[in-house]
Amino acid sequence: MCRNIKQLRMPDRLPSDEEIRDAALQYVRKVSGYRVPSRVNQAAFNQAVADIAASTRALLDNLDQRASV
Repeated sequence: MCRNIKQLRMPDRLPSDEEIRDAALQYVRKVSGYRVPSRVNQAAFNQAVADIAASTRALLDNLDQRASV
């Protein structure tokens, strides 16, 4: 599942907010089955993308970068 999501943890830099959002969007699309949600589901879809992007940023910011990639 989600084979198109690239690894975001890199040894030389942190990913950009855009890279994190793109990965979160791809994940939500895959899980929800929607490429573009209906109007009634748009708010839930957008909130899920934002929540996952925030969690991903927190995870990457808190990982020990000395660990091997």
